[in-house]
Amino acid sequence: MRRPTALRLHATLATAALAAAAGAFVAMPSASAATAGATGYATQNGGTTGGAGGQTVRATTGTAIHQALCSRASSSTPIIIEVEGTINHGNTSKVSGDSCDTAADKIELKQISNVTIVGVGSGAVFDQLGIHIRDSSNIIIQNVTVKNVKKSGSPTSNGGDAIGMESDVRNVWVDHASLEASGGEDEGFDGLFDMKDNTQYVTLSYSTLRNSGRGGLIGSSESDVSNSYITFHHNLYENIDSRTPLLRGGTAHIYDNYYVGLTKSGINSRAGAHAKVDNNYFKDSKDVLGTFYTDAAGYWQVSGNIYDNVTWSDPGEENNPAGPDPQSNTTVSIPYSYTLDDADCVPDVVTRTAGADTGLKVSDGSCSPTTPTSPTPDPTTSTPDDPGTPTQPSGTNLSIGAGSDGSSKASGTSYGNVRDGDTSTYWSPNGSTGSVSIKWSSATAVSKAVIREASGSEGTIGSWRLLDADTGTVLTTGNGAGTISFPSTAVRKLTFDITGASGTPKVAEFETYAS
Repeated sequence: MRRPTALRLHATLATAALAAAAGAFVAMPSASAATAGATGYATQNGGTTGGAGGQTVRATTGTAIHQALCSRASSSTPIIIEVEGTINHGNTSKVSGDSCDTAADKIELKQISNVTIVGVGSGAVFDQLGIHIRDSSNIIIQNVTVKNVKKSGSPTSNGGDAIGMESDVRNVWVDHASLEASGGEDEGFDGLFDMKDNTQYVTLSYSTLRNSGRGGLIGSSESDVSNSYITFHHNLYENIDSRTPLLRGGTAHIYDNYYVGLTKSGINSRAGAHAKVDNNYFKDSKDVLGTFYTDAAGYWQVSGNIYDNVTWSDPGEENNPAGPDPQSNTTVSIPYSYTLDDADCVPDVVTRTAGADTGLKVSDGSCSPTTPTSPTPDPTTSTPDDPGTPTQPSGTNLSIGAGSDGSSKASGTSYGNVRDGDTSTYWSPNGSTGSVSIKWSSATAVSKAVIREASGSEGTIGSWRLLDADTGTVLTTGNGAGTISFPSTAVRKLTFDITGASGTPKVAEFETYAS
């Protein structure tokens, strides 16, 4: 991506060169190298926009990536981290701060949100260093190579996973990544793309997974079945023993992938899992779909797949291959729109588009590679009215008489001020970001909210999310105060989470309405 002319100023270049040499992160203009937008299940639950709308910084070391995370105003302040060069154990150290929780032996995205990590320039290679996402949401990882991450031997990182997610992770889009190992468990490697402990709404697209004993798992055991809503599309799995993926419980949509050289098994749906498997091309492989190594059955809906030189084992007590003539044994409903390439062209289009450093090319839906031109969208799916004159919904303000709480409050302000009907009083977070909630003793149907800023502070609120606090579901996102509409939802607690602001926000009223 070409830099704006302003960056060619001598002083800026000199500063950038010195910072890069020191391994620091460099602030860049607010523009992302990422293109297009999330697909698949990552578009659900409020969508996945990563750091869109936030500051863009450049990092050339793992320490600089951690510094960028730790330098944000809060753990939810949006940020786009452009990475160039080789990231390894030698240039990655733990960094501390209020907006981060990092580690020295991995790239740690822990208890944070609204982050994009994207490879730029000559490319980003994470060499023997894994990326770990824990208790985090709204994360994009794009155009990176992660290779040879080990769980035994030296050095070790991330439990041997190239990219691993665990503990209530929500909304992750990994796109145009190259994930590689140099063997299986005996050689010290584990999974290339693992999810466990309640990870949901994830898409892996246009990526390559190569030379590993394990492609990836969804659920760490037969009892870890809360992981769900995962999409895999236009990926290349090559020279993999098994787990492409291993799916325990939950729902996965697997379409337009190219599988070649699966030596033991492929898509392993088990423990009540449901997989929709469309228009994939399987070549020179064994047992590419079924329930394997367990008697806990899983299910699949198949259509349009091609099985080219695929062999199938005989059924047994803990072995239930779908072939040699795979048929559906369930139906799976997909909530988002998508376009299928014909399976017979999948090897060609995936080979030409998948992986890092391929120009972020995607299929045009007719088996031809194309380069998206639209930038990753700002996190705005709801456009409030002018903050000075929000539209007044009809009906009763449900916030009057309800309870309230929040993440923090500035001195002299109160959570109760947002539900007292008095615009001369207000709540402010302890900083530029934070959240305030309205809560009821029983589930209450709400479809509109009005955020009114205190006099003199109009326009301060930037990006925000509106959440069902009990489930963590993002109901809508947007920018600025005003009237917010969303599908009617029964909630006990509704949270307005400010993720970006031009100063300290002052929320005078957080009104809620049934219609």
